[in-house]
Amino acid sequence: METNRQKLKMAVYWAASCGGCCVSVLDVHEKLFDVVAAADLLFWPIALDTKYRDVEEMPDNHLDLTLFNGAIRNSENEHLAKLLRKKSKILVAYGSCAHLGGIPGLANFTSKEEIFKRVYHESESTINPEKTLPSPVCEVKEGTITIPEFYDDVRSLSQVTDVDYFIPGCPPQTERLVEVFTAIVTGAELPPKGSVVGAGTRTQCDECIREKTENKQIKKFYRPWEIADDGITCFLEQGVICMGPATRSGCGYRCIKGNAPCRGCYGPPAGVPDPGAKMMSAVAGIIDEKEPGEISKVVADIADPAGLFYRFSLPVSLIRKKVS
Repeated sequence: METNRQKLKMAVYWAASCGGCCVSVLDVHEKLFDVVAAADLLFWPIALDTKYRDVEEMPDNHLDLTLFNGAIRNSENEHLAKLLRKKSKILVAYGSCAHLGGIPGLANFTSKEEIFKRVYHESESTINPEKTLPSPVCEVKEGTITIPEFYDDVRSLSQVTDVDYFIPGCPPQTERLVEVFTAIVTGAELPPKGSVVGAGTRTQCDECIREKTENKQIKKFYRPWEIADDGITCFLEQGVICMGPATRSGCGYRCIKGNAPCRGCYGPPAGVPDPGAKMMSAVAGIIDEKEPGEISKVVADIADPAGLFYRFSLPVSLIRKKVS
């Protein structure tokens, strides 16, 4: 990666996520030297001792590029999302959680009250006879203690602030990060704002090389461990739920190459507003039953269909969250 341009100023932030996206940044391996040569990392809480106040004191648009991974679960996440938007020329929703809400977004199937009840009152390891719950503000003899406010629902990055680009994946493919970073460093023409970059426009099924039969019908669904996958036939034709019909291409269908069905982490293809609804349609089209009762029996084989079909996308879906 050769450039005579002034070094970029870069930031990486981790909100509500598992940390895998930060690991994927390090997975560029020897290309990390190219990144360091082309950019100065000014803010990355897991790697640098930079404080929030340091970012707050930066001039607006001081950062050339920010990779923001993780969903918006609490007030701290939202504050940093809006702060980094203000300080960044290019803000990238990096990974499934920032892009779609991700795994943390499955909490939208419940409520803040139900989560607190389970965690602080009912869990097997909890001893809390006073039924104490976290409070954003607490007065103690030493002074006032404040912690972030836990929100009632989880949101994607674009649901709280303006986003320039989206890099999907759980975590994103390292090659895609290098491609985007190289384009910014070299001054190459970037795609239109709001684009999902490092991904295709078709579905996983369009790229998958597993054998498919036209109009294949099935009478039973299985969990992956319940069958002996032949490594050749389409997972859906074997009765195993694969999110390929409702998932954007571009990852190289690596899960499928590893003999695991697609989980849907790249999000829906262009023009599909709700991957869960798209997947339900795909499933309905392959059930070989006509009677409602028999159809219900087949569908009952699918463990947790809502959590399966919306594993990464609930906050940006049409249903979005549970209504109390």
